[in-house]
Amino acid sequence: FGTNWSRYSEYVGDIFGSLLAIEATVAFFLESTFLGAWIFGWNVLSPKMHALCIWLVAGASNLSALWIIIANGFMQNPLGYVIRNGRAELADFFAVVGNPFAWQQYVHVLSGAFALAGFFVMGVSSYHLLKKQNVDFFTRSFKLGMVFGLVFSILVAVQGHHHAQEVTRIQPAKLAAMESLWETHEDGAPMYLLVVPDEKNEKNAIELFGIPGGLSFLAHNDFKAPVQGLKDWPAEERPPVMLTFLSFRTMVGLGTLMPLLCIWAFLRRNRLTETPKLLKAMIFAIPIPYLAIEAGWVVAEVGRQPWIVYGLMKTADAVSPIVTSQVAFSLVALTLLYALLGAVDIFLLFKYAKKGPAEA
Repeated sequence: FGTNWSRYSEYVGDIFGSLLAIEATVAFFLESTFLGAWIFGWNVLSPKMHALCIWLVAGASNLSALWIIIANGFMQNPLGYVIRNGRAELADFFAVVGNPFAWQQYVHVLSGAFALAGFFVMGVSSYHLLKKQNVDFFTRSFKLGMVFGLVFSILVAVQGHHHAQEVTRIQPAKLAAMESLWETHEDGAPMYLLVVPDEKNEKNAIELFGIPGGLSFLAHNDFKAPVQGLKDWPAEERPPVMLTFLSFRTMVGLGTLMPLLCIWAFLRRNRLTETPKLLKAMIFAIPIPYLAIEAGWVVAEVGRQPWIVYGLMKTADAVSPIVTSQVAFSLVALTLLYALLGAVDIFLLFKYAKKGPAEA
């Protein structure tokens, strides 16, 4: 943050830095310590102690996510601060930690992560069931993944609806961009199932299959509730509409497909080896929750623009006073590094997923 975002660090570092410091000391070190014990403790620790180590890693990972989401929640809905000496300083730690926006985000993120885990387990299990390898073992693992996938794909959708209502209250411009709503509707906003935004002309080129008052009901539980349109804000204070809109539609579309696949799996749970179409579908479905999660984060972050801390500091004011070439070099270098790490990760996932439990 001190390299590309030094002005941001200077302005909100007292708050943001405190949260990340807690994450590092409480969660990150717990993860790294017990992950090391798990990796090197196969022939040293007892089976129960060895299993406990990886459970502690999993718990610490969820704890780490909590503090990171709380930090992001401050960026989305700043609370518990006071402006002093030209910077935001921490005034109420419990207001920051208890930020309702952050906790809704956390439940949404955690539900999506568990749904992803369920789909990953179902996909790997399907690969082995197609090959008739360790059928009993992978039938059990498939059913376990199915339960997680079904429960949490439904939970992430239900909780996402409630989180969207919180977004409506705190970030109404984001909701307008998510739905490509240009005009304010004082007496109920419709929801169109097919929309093609025309950002240049500040309208929608196509609006089909409208549900009268549908958006108002989703946003406020009231078909007649007013919903603000994008034109209520100056053009420079609106988020990028097309990217936010398409990302939201992608997230919702994939999020709808996930429980449908799980229901199909549930209906065929006792005849898995007799349903190769299902098994093949679940293998190809592994990327679906990854894509849905990425699309959701695009909505969260792009839809917040032009603010880096909503209503408090704009992204353009948060960058470091450095030349473009320096930023470009670090961006390209980090992109290449993480692309390499991603390729290695995918290679190892494929390698060990193809092995049976005994080989792995």
